[in-house]
Amino acid sequence: MFYEVKNMKNVLIIGATGTLGQAATQAILENTNDYLTLFSRSADRINIADSSREKAIAGDVTSQADLDKALENQDVVFVALSGNLGRFAKSIVEAMDRNKVKRLVFITSMGIYNEIPASVGASGNLKNNPVLQTYRDAADVIENSDLDYTIVRPGWFTSGPVDYEVTRKGEPFGGHDVSVASIADLVQKLVDDNNLYARDSIGINTPE
Repeated sequence: MFYEVKNMKNVLIIGATGTLGQAATQAILENTNDYLTLFSRSADRINIADSSREKAIAGDVTSQADLDKALENQDVVFVALSGNLGRFAKSIVEAMDRNKVKRLVFITSMGIYNEIPASVGASGNLKNNPVLQTYRDAADVIENSDLDYTIVRPGWFTSGPVDYEVTRKGEPFGGHDVSVASIADLVQKLVDDNNLYARDSIGINTPE
């Protein structure tokens, strides 16, 4: 039996062994026909569920040679990392420009624009929480690029079903928490649709 495969893409997931990397991998496998390249410092820790659609690659996100290898023939890049995100974003943007890959979905954090209202918990804003500076640095790098990016700013991760709302940059953040499953669902949709929230920074939270 033959069937038409629609919108098949090659997707690079940077940070594939993390909580969001794994959840997004599962959501993309279940809801698309995409091929996934799973990038991590420790590729041997990556669990391949479907060897016909997934491959693991070890690399350092600050190594342009490693990124060039990983970016070959990719259509979309999804990034879910911790650490020096400003430095990581600069490295990734430079490599994507060089390899002519335009679509980037990048996880940062709520609060980087001081957008959390008092009703949700303003102590989570950058002005009160300097730990967020590297997340803001990453967003600034990405927003100053010419990529078709979507920056995703989740609330605190929880377990639970898919149930979320999205806020745009400039709007008050909607709630304190969000399930990992909800973030993965949104990421899958962003990967599937290059125009969805393109060149935008969006918050995601569980409706209050």
